[in-house]
Amino acid sequence: MRSVDAENGKPTRSRTVARGAPALLAMAVPAGVLAAVVGAFAYVGSVDPGEPGHYPACPLLSLTGVYCPGCGGLRSAHAFVHGDLLTALHANAPAVLGYLGFAVLWTAWVIRVARGRPVRVDLGPVHLWTLGSLILVFTVVRNLPFGGWLIP
Repeated sequence: MRSVDAENGKPTRSRTVARGAPALLAMAVPAGVLAAVVGAFAYVGSVDPGEPGHYPACPLLSLTGVYCPGCGGLRSAHAFVHGDLLTALHANAPAVLGYLGFAVLWTAWVIRVARGRPVRVDLGPVHLWTLGSLILVFTVVRNLPFGGWLIP
């Protein structure tokens, strides 16, 4: 949607939901994302990943015996849902950080949408390389003999 800036007469782009749209409509996407995440956590919380037959095994672990960065993620989510933070951290610490990071980003998203501001996440190459490097280091260390405390 294009409009004209009253001060300088230049065209501007609307960065929010069309004016006059109900606030409920603006919150539909964040609410849908939250509903999907809550549904996924509710399922994992009610169906124990420690019991065989409910979830598929990690293909990398099954074929090579190497733990991937996601190994233990379901057990971590199950423990997190049940309030057992230490077990969740032991099963997969980066996953717990991801849950908490999601909560912070989702909250910021809702606040910006409620205020009618644009939502942007500007991750530069440094951020992405740092995140990738940390995940790689975690994966390598958990597969070395001295990293046994990171094995789920």
